[in-house]
Amino acid sequence: MQASETKLQQIIEGTKQYVVPLFQRPYSWKKSEWQMLWDDLIELSESDNPRTHFMGSIVTIPTTSIPEGVSKYLLIDGQQRLTTIFILLCAIRDRAKETKDEELVAEINNTILVNPYKKGLDYYKLQPTQIDREVFHKLIRAESEVNSSEIQECYNFFLRKIRQNITDIYKIHKIICNNLSIVSVVLSTEDDPYLVFESLNAKGRALTQADLIRNYFFMRIHSNNQESIYKQYWQPMEMLLGADLTEFIRHYLTKDTIDVKQNEIYLQIKEKIKQDDALPHLQDLHKFANYYSRLLNPDLENNLKIRKYLKRIDRLEVSTVYPFLLNCYEEWIQNKISEDEFIAIFQTLENFILRRFVCDVQTRGLNRIFALLYSQITKDPNVTSGSFVERLKIILQSKDYPKDSSFKERLLDVKLYGSNRTEKAKLILESLEESFQHKEQVDLSKVSIEHVMPQTLNNWWKEHLGEDWSITHDLFVHSLGNLTLTAYNSELSNSDFITKRSEYKKSHLELNKYFEQCDVWKRDTIETRADYLANRIVEIWSYFGDESVGTIEPNVLTGKVPKVLFMCGEEYSVKSWRDVLETTLNNIAAIEPEHFKEIMEQFPRLVGADEKGFRSTRKLKNGIFIETNLSAKYIYSLCLRSIEIAELSVQDWYVDTVKS
Repeated sequence: MQASETKLQQIIEGTKQYVVPLFQRPYSWKKSEWQMLWDDLIELSESDNPRTHFMGSIVTIPTTSIPEGVSKYLLIDGQQRLTTIFILLCAIRDRAKETKDEELVAEINNTILVNPYKKGLDYYKLQPTQIDREVFHKLIRAESEVNSSEIQECYNFFLRKIRQNITDIYKIHKIICNNLSIVSVVLSTEDDPYLVFESLNAKGRALTQADLIRNYFFMRIHSNNQESIYKQYWQPMEMLLGADLTEFIRHYLTKDTIDVKQNEIYLQIKEKIKQDDALPHLQDLHKFANYYSRLLNPDLENNLKIRKYLKRIDRLEVSTVYPFLLNCYEEWIQNKISEDEFIAIFQTLENFILRRFVCDVQTRGLNRIFALLYSQITKDPNVTSGSFVERLKIILQSKDYPKDSSFKERLLDVKLYGSNRTEKAKLILESLEESFQHKEQVDLSKVSIEHVMPQTLNNWWKEHLGEDWSITHDLFVHSLGNLTLTAYNSELSNSDFITKRSEYKKSHLELNKYFEQCDVWKRDTIETRADYLANRIVEIWSYFGDESVGTIEPNVLTGKVPKVLFMCGEEYSVKSWRDVLETTLNNIAAIEPEHFKEIMEQFPRLVGADEKGFRSTRKLKNGIFIETNLSAKYIYSLCLRSIEIAELSVQDWYVDTVKS
C-alpha cells in the first residue's frame, strides 16, 4: 500500500480511468454536501492567497482490462467526492461555453473530464456504477438533460450557483486544480478490494479524518511505545467520544484559531504538530477530550452546580459554543476562574443564545463568534479591564444581541413548539416555573408541554373561539401564551377549556394557577397571558448589555404604512401589508419551494391551493392562494413565522415604513 498527500489535479489528469466497483452504492450526496463544497470554493476564491483545502482521502487499486486500454483503477473509497468534482467541472465547462470561452471549455474537457484520443468506455475518466452511467455520460458529453437523478440535481445546483455568482469561473477552476488536496491511498494488486471496502466502511461508516489523524500521530511515535501510548491516550478518546471524535478534534483546533471546517481537520492538525514531538500534542488532545465528553454528556461532570448549567446549554443545541467552553473548562480546572465565574459564563451564554433564538437572529455567524471569543477576551486591548465575565458580556453585546424591546416583541408571537424548538420551549417554561420560587418544587423532568387551545380543534373549540377560529388557531396554537406544563398531557388532550381549567386548578405548578382567573380561552386571553409571561422572561434572562450600543430593534407597526420590503438582498416597492405578505411568500416559494410546502402545512387556513373557505384572497405566482383579510399585526407575524420556517433570518427580511 502506498499513501501520499497530493493535489486533486495530479489524480485526475493524464490518460487513466477510475472505475467505481459494483459493490459501491450509487451517487448519493445531497444539497448539504454540495453547498458545503461550494461555500468552501467561494471562500478560497475570494482569498488573495488561498490555502490548501483538504477534501479527504481516496483509495484505489490498479486493475487491468481486456483488451488492454487506458490505465484503470478501482475506486474503493472516495467515489462521492470525486464524482461531485467531475459534475462541478461539467457545470463550469458548460458555463464557459455559454460565455463563448472555448479555450476553457477545451482545457476542462480534454485534460480532466475525458481521454480525448480514446474510444468507447475508455473515453471517460470516471466510470460510476452502472445505475449512474447513463446520466453521467450525458453530462460529460454535454447532452440534453435526462430523467431526474441525484447526479442531474447536483449538476443543476452547481450551474445555478455559477450563474448567480459574480466570481470568475477561471478562479473556481484554478482553485479546484491547484488548491484541493487529498490523501491518495493506492493498494497493492494482491489486496482484496471487497475486504478493503468492508474495513473502510465498517458498520456503514467511511474512513474518517480522525482515522487519518490517528495514523499521522502514530507514524511520529517510536514503534516500541506505540501500543502503550495508544492504550493510554487514543483508545480512551475513541471509547469516550465514539463517532463524535472527528468533530471533537475540529472543535479542539477551533479553540485556538478561527473556525476550522470539517474537511480541514487533517491538514490543520498536521500544521499544528509539524516537526514537534507528537506525544505532548496527543496528551493535550486527550485532556480536552475529557472536557468535551462532559459537554456531550453533562452527567459525566461530578460538580452538581456545573452539571446543571451544562445540561441547560446542551438543551439549547448550539454546539458552535463548544470551542469557547473548552477553553473555559481549562481555565476552571486550572483555577484561573472560580466556580461562580464559570457558572456566570454559562448563564451569559444561555442568555445570549436564547435571546437570539427567540428573535430569530441568523445562526450562521455563531461559529466565527465563538471561535474568536476566547482570544478576544484574553488578548483584545479594548476589553482587557474587568473580570473574565465582564469582558465576555462587553464582546457579546455587540454581536446582534437583542434588547428587551425586541426580545419581548418576539416572545408574544414567535412559534415556540415544534421540531428543534420544542426543547428550548420546555426550558423557557421550566425556567418560568422555577422563577416563582415555590417552596415545594415539582420534578420538572416528569412534565411535558401542554397546549391549552389544543393542536387539533373539535367543534366545541371552534365554536368557543368564534368566527375567526381558524386564524386564531394557526397563529397562536404554538405561541408562548398558549403553552404550559403538565404531567397529564395525554389525559387533557383536546378537552374543552372548562374541563382543562378544572384540572389546572389541581396542579402543583405555579404556571397553572394563572388559569383560575380565566373564564374563556380565546385570542385576547392568549395574548394577555403571553404579555404576562414575556415580562417575567425578560427579567429571568435580563439584558446584560449597554443600552447605548446599537443592536436589533423591533419593527413598530402602530400608525405605519409599508413602503419598501428588503428581502434576501433585494428591494421591493410595497403599498400595503397585503403587498408585504404576497411578496414575502412569492420569494419563499421561488427560493425555498420545500419550505413553502411546510408553510402550507402549518397554516392551512391562511395559505392553500383551494380558494374555498378563504374570506379575501390573493393568488401567488405558483398558483397558491393566501388569506389577506388580516390585520397588519397578524400579517407581520405570519411573515416572520414564514421566514423562520424557510430557515431565513430576520436580518434577511425588513420592512421600511412611513407614518400613515
